[in-house]
Amino acid sequence: MGDIFSRIDHSRTADEVVAQIEALILEGVLRPADRLPGERDLARQFEVSRPILRDALKALETRGLLTTRHGGGTHVADVIGQVFSKPVMELISSHRKAAADYLEYRREIEGVAAEYAARRATPDDLALLDRIMARMDEAHRTGDFQHEADIDVEFHNAVGECAHNIILLHTLRSCYRLLSEGVFQNRLLVFTLPGARDELLAQHRAIHAAVKSGNPAAARKAAMDHITYVERSMVEAERSGDWQRVSRLRLKQRGGDVKQRDGESGRRRNETDAAARETGKAE
Repeated sequence: MGDIFSRIDHSRTADEVVAQIEALILEGVLRPADRLPGERDLARQFEVSRPILRDALKALETRGLLTTRHGGGTHVADVIGQVFSKPVMELISSHRKAAADYLEYRREIEGVAAEYAARRATPDDLALLDRIMARMDEAHRTGDFQHEADIDVEFHNAVGECAHNIILLHTLRSCYRLLSEGVFQNRLLVFTLPGARDELLAQHRAIHAAVKSGNPAAARKAAMDHITYVERSMVEAERSGDWQRVSRLRLKQRGGDVKQRDGESGRRRNETDAAARETGKAE
């Protein structure tokens, strides 16, 4: 994880350790499931005693921000998952209107996030965004659209981080959790449409370029255009899938009809041939 923790300058109390870890979680530096350094290393980074550190970690665990796994260390708790409870996620997945509302919401909020990112991204933010974009290019080149779809979510998360707005950051993360949890099962259908993968890559490059060049208006437009395309493509993919399903059923049914007709025609020919042979014998 590296030394992301700073020494405690003042009284070196558990409260100050708690406050620093809280801030790292809130700012998105520490993410759900991230593992904290071991107790000895963490105490060294904070420059506090191990008893003080234990008190701080216990307080954070009691508040549901950290979780300790037996033999597996201390991890950041899944605080994002609490935004959408399991019953709510199940309701969203079972109602078609929810998918349309989800994309409508994302179009607006990601437009704002991209605009802020273009205004506020630091050189370190852009370096991280560059790396994610390079991985997306590679996934596209190898044709692994499942991996490409996963990096898609990571890319949008990174843009949200570049916006440097805590509420935006966690709101977007909760939205993307719906994707990672498979609430919208049809999202991968978009990648199967002819030309869609190339178009999606071009759109992500446009967002990346606008954020990197510091053009807020272009970044907002690129992000919103991207979601509009995804929205339209999901409808098209669903319709195409339904067309294929119906066509397959037609072919199966009519193929059976053809076989049945062929069988009946064959029987009639056999009966005709048999009658002709009998007539020939009689003559």
